[in-house]
Amino acid sequence: MPPTEAASTTPKPRTAGTDEPTVDDLLDLAVGVLGGSRRDGQHQMALAVTAALETGDHLLVQAGTGTGKSLGYLVPAVRHAVLEDERVVVSTATLALQRQVITRDLPLVADALAPRLPRAPKIALLKGWHNYVCINKVSGGYPEDEGATLFDLGENAGAAEHPALGGTDRPGTGESLGAQVVRLREWAEETESGDRDDLVPGVTDRAWRQVSVTSLECIGGKCPMLTECFPERARGLAREADVVVTNHAMLGIAASGSPNVLPEHDVLVVDEAHELTDRVTAQATAELSLATIEHAARLARRHGGVPTTDLDSAGQALATFLVTMPEGRFPRGLPDEARAAVAAVRDASRTLLSVLKPDTTTAKGGGAEGGLKMAASAMLMLFEVAERMAADPDDNKHTVLWCARSEDRRGTPMTRLHAAPLAVNGLIRTHLLSGRSAVLTSATLALGGSFDPVARAVGLEVRADAEPVGPAADGARPAALTWHGLDVGSPFDYRKQGICYVAKHLPPPGREPATEAQLDEIQALITAAGGRTLGLFSSRRAANAVAEAMRERLDVPILLQGDDQLPTLVAQFAADEPTCLFGTLSLWQGVDVPGPSCSLVIIDRIPFPRPDDPVRSARSDAVGSAGGNGFMAVSATHAALLLAQGAGRLIRGTQDRGVVAVLDPRLRTARYGDFLARSMPDFWPTTDRAAVVSALERLRGA
Repeated sequence: MPPTEAASTTPKPRTAGTDEPTVDDLLDLAVGVLGGSRRDGQHQMALAVTAALETGDHLLVQAGTGTGKSLGYLVPAVRHAVLEDERVVVSTATLALQRQVITRDLPLVADALAPRLPRAPKIALLKGWHNYVCINKVSGGYPEDEGATLFDLGENAGAAEHPALGGTDRPGTGESLGAQVVRLREWAEETESGDRDDLVPGVTDRAWRQVSVTSLECIGGKCPMLTECFPERARGLAREADVVVTNHAMLGIAASGSPNVLPEHDVLVVDEAHELTDRVTAQATAELSLATIEHAARLARRHGGVPTTDLDSAGQALATFLVTMPEGRFPRGLPDEARAAVAAVRDASRTLLSVLKPDTTTAKGGGAEGGLKMAASAMLMLFEVAERMAADPDDNKHTVLWCARSEDRRGTPMTRLHAAPLAVNGLIRTHLLSGRSAVLTSATLALGGSFDPVARAVGLEVRADAEPVGPAADGARPAALTWHGLDVGSPFDYRKQGICYVAKHLPPPGREPATEAQLDEIQALITAAGGRTLGLFSSRRAANAVAEAMRERLDVPILLQGDDQLPTLVAQFAADEPTCLFGTLSLWQGVDVPGPSCSLVIIDRIPFPRPDDPVRSARSDAVGSAGGNGFMAVSATHAALLLAQGAGRLIRGTQDRGVVAVLDPRLRTARYGDFLARSMPDFWPTTDRAAVVSALERLRGA
């Protein structure tokens, strides 16, 4: 793929001095230590990353599966950090990749390159505050927040630590809460990192909450155990490191206006960059419910010793309105009565916040002060959310507001108000990309054959028909940042290794989870493949319906997401060739099963976002109001990314062969179909079912 219109050629790195090792030589050295072989795409990527770091430009690199992109950016990053004395921050979206980078890839690169560099590189890992055990709390110097769980506070209350946002939630081992806490306290005395990810087996969120605090709850310099503080130690190491590995949740916090969560750095490398905007959006999304109000009030009474009559009344008044409010987005802001109720919560929490302010004239650092800090933290979060939601609609144009209903873990109905930024490209541009060089890489960045959609989404390119830049005070559109796009391809020959079959003869999908025609098609394909199928579905209802039908129709094992922990299901799928695995979004990305166990990938329909998705529908409307095509800019781009990710599950090695079967004829018949197809790997295309069945039967007998 040629470079984007932003640059006609990729800039060349400067000529290395006689004593300065070239990135080519260093990459060969690192790959040799791994026992690998030279890959042209990896070297092309490393040279482009080197050039971007030296010019200070921004680079978007699409590196297909098998390219070895981790070393493609780590080698030039380590080289640049040491030679130029400029700190590099590397961010990953998933825990698995973060663990791979910090425990294997980066130490290997650092050790391999050290003899060829002026000094040995220093590396560090940095996570959110709540991911580390609090020694002060474990020793009894901080009160336990009894009853506070992710489900008590609302699903977004623990966003920074939620597994979908780079956190470390684990289901535990079936132990009681007390047994888990006892085990945590014993582990806290022997751990060297205090990192929750190092605790095996894991514990529930509720148990972890008993031994950790958020950054807002930390009593900081007054803590009597400051010198032993694990999160403070991690930040100290990060401030001294050449390369710091973190996650997209931390980038989301930085983009939301707290840049100090990251150490000063000159270079940012974002791996799995296709997930960045969603992670930043999730981190910047807030919620308000009766549960969050009652939680803040309870802490204020318990640890602050203050009456909360006004807040209690305001919470009950808001709860009354929430029961009658319709679900969905409020395009013109909250209704007047609801906004008045939220404003009452804002005013009451502001009053209590001033009362709960910790005494700065003393330095107690004990449990009482810790409890006060916890109460003040909860009240501050409540005030900020309520203030954001109660703003005048004319001043709140860049915020999406909506109401949602669900049930907590105990089955209790809950109604919540949510607020999310209309766009995050301005936040990413201002807080993450401006003033430094950035490399964004993924196996799926060029959507529809172009880097422009991703460039606009992260604020690199600003056009009249693009999403709004975000909450800029003057509403001005800044000029585009200098950036380059590069596709280094893949070592796989997709045309020879895979087929993309579109079931053009099927009717377009409707509201039902699965039609009889689709079930017949799935049965025929799985039978031809002899099982060995990964089924990717657009909804839980569809996955359940198809799994139930196939268990009745077929004599092969059918695993369904939710039957067990996902890693266990994937391992079973990989180990037994006839087995099929069906699921939803979690399976579309990250499942890596090379070999014949995954010879058929079925996609039930084009994965457009739900029409009632409040944030994406608001963004689509905004693009349309600016004169652009909201459907293509938002819905089609979202679908293209997921299709590329889902289809990418098929070919994971040079020996893999198989079929991606899309049961949605719109991929061939709709005007947007070509855009979506160009986002997928370049498989051999066909609509001939007989040819596909024959190919699968030959693969099964191979």
